[in-house]
Amino acid sequence: MEGQLLELVHFVTRWLHVFFGIIWIGHLYYFNFTQGAFMAEADAGTKSGVLTKLLPRALWWFRWGAMWTMLTGVAMLGFFGKQYYSAEFGWNATGIMTLVGSLLGLTMWANVWFIIWPNQKVVIASATQVASGGAALPDAAASGAKALLASRTNTLFSVPMLFFMLSARHLGTVSVTPESNVNLFWGIILITWLAIEANAIKGKLGPITTIKGVITGGFVLTAWIYAVMSFTL
Repeated sequence: MEGQLLELVHFVTRWLHVFFGIIWIGHLYYFNFTQGAFMAEADAGTKSGVLTKLLPRALWWFRWGAMWTMLTGVAMLGFFGKQYYSAEFGWNATGIMTLVGSLLGLTMWANVWFIIWPNQKVVIASATQVASGGAALPDAAASGAKALLASRTNTLFSVPMLFFMLSARHLGTVSVTPESNVNLFWGIILITWLAIEANAIKGKLGPITTIKGVITGGFVLTAWIYAVMSFTL
């Protein structure tokens, strides 16, 4: 009976993780694939309405979707990792894939709460001030650029994040043997992750400026991680 209850809790936690994840990533793709292109063509009055009325609502669902996705994901890792993925979690194929997805997901969550949301608050405050007849805040443009860079980076990360989260339970093409170099794998992945995230904090859009560029980049990053996994494990 205890085992059945634990299995039910695990399932419900996973279900909620997917539910909140759809809310979060759905809004991420809306911002990057739909709203951005629309705002580039909209007139001043329409832009003002989006920034003062639509954006605050969308960002509420976006950031809290991210928060609850993170919390349910950490719950699964913390309470169910060893039982469902073995004591060597992080050093077997299933655990490695899960942790790759988790690393990217946690980074995306941090970008939402510590870069995107604080900077978007400045953008919204500036737009609200302008709509009331005041002047735009002097740092609004720079804040918008910072939020965009972090949002594009999250879109880039989302492709391999989703791939490896699903691969952990549904793709059996990677295995860890005594000859596998797990330390080398994690070393390369962490260097890759640090380089991309450092750019998200203080860098430039570069190839992820366009929608095509960020989607292509996401698939390239996924292929790179999988290639590293295949050659080192």
